[in-house]
Amino acid sequence: MFVRMALDYTVKRICAVDPSRRERHVTAAELLDGVKDFALDTFGPMTMTLFEEWGVKSCADIGQIVFNLIDAQALRKTDEDKIEDFSIGFDFKEAFVKPFMPAGSLK
Repeated sequence: MFVRMALDYTVKRICAVDPSRRERHVTAAELLDGVKDFALDTFGPMTMTLFEEWGVKSCADIGQIVFNLIDAQALRKTDEDKIEDFSIGFDFKEAFVKPFMPAGSLK
């Protein structure tokens, strides 16, 4: 459910900036950016804790969820989409822990 909500968040954000993108496909990189921002907006400093509870430890895990949803026909993909596209994402600790740490405390 979270990934679907993050996808909707991403599409709305993209369309707000560029309404002509309404029919355009969302890339893995765009979805990962949306997942990150949606998670931080929704869960704030609890994001990392929740992802750990859900067993989601990396962008590759998000890619696995996306491709499971594709297999279940809950999402669609293009011929160019690959699960490996999600492994080039961001570091979870940098994205979800560092913004809430006092300056200079996370190394």
